[in-house]
Amino acid sequence: MDLGLKGRKALIIGAGRGLGHGIAQALAQEGVSLVLSGRTQASLDTAAQAIADNGGQAEAIRCDLADADSIEALARAAGDIDILINNCGGPPPGPIAEVPDDVWMAQFNIMFLGNCRLARHVLPGMRARGWGRIVNVVSSGVMQPIPNLGISNALRLAVVGWSKTLAGEVAGDNVTVNCLAPGRIHTDRVDELDTRAAERSGKEIDAVRAASRANIPAGRYGRVEEFASYAAFLCSDRASYITGSVHRADGGMIKGI
Repeated sequence: MDLGLKGRKALIIGAGRGLGHGIAQALAQEGVSLVLSGRTQASLDTAAQAIADNGGQAEAIRCDLADADSIEALARAAGDIDILINNCGGPPPGPIAEVPDDVWMAQFNIMFLGNCRLARHVLPGMRARGWGRIVNVVSSGVMQPIPNLGISNALRLAVVGWSKTLAGEVAGDNVTVNCLAPGRIHTDRVDELDTRAAERSGKEIDAVRAASRANIPAGRYGRVEEFASYAAFLCSDRASYITGSVHRADGGMIKGI
């Protein structure tokens, strides 16, 4: 299926590994030129080289989402952007009642305000050109809160509210804004969470993973490329009438309708 994306340009946050890198690969296969950004230059360089080796176009620009000046510098270097993938890393797990103010504020700057700042930079060009796509990678916790991930549950819900409001403001300019929520997609982050769950419970890691898979009707963790394909579709011309929504790729894990 031709998604009609050839010649577009995308800025992908968190593109050095995991879901962000998977989305970058999926968009590169559709002929999108890429700006890969994240916290670690070495991983970004490796990701950009992998895409180039497969015939794609990608440049790597480090950015600290907690720093407004760093975001502004990224936006200047990236130039005109047609597709923005907001995809920040997950916050530290732990009981929500014990989170101190400084951690809340630091994570708010990264997980919420970073999205807003990036969108402010790319939206004027999108609206002027009459075409744009913003996809915010959130979490299944926005529909079914995840125990021990209270910071994520709270701040990613804030992203959903912002995204829905923004979608209504820019839809008339052919700019769509959607959220995409992963379930248990097999990434380093999921491995980290499973390891911590094993440490808390005193169980073997294989037992923790088996219990997690038992809660997923599909009976397995998702593959990064499955999630990335969904993201690429939301960026496409074929998804031009889809906006202001929260989509999920979870193997049926979320129990709510």
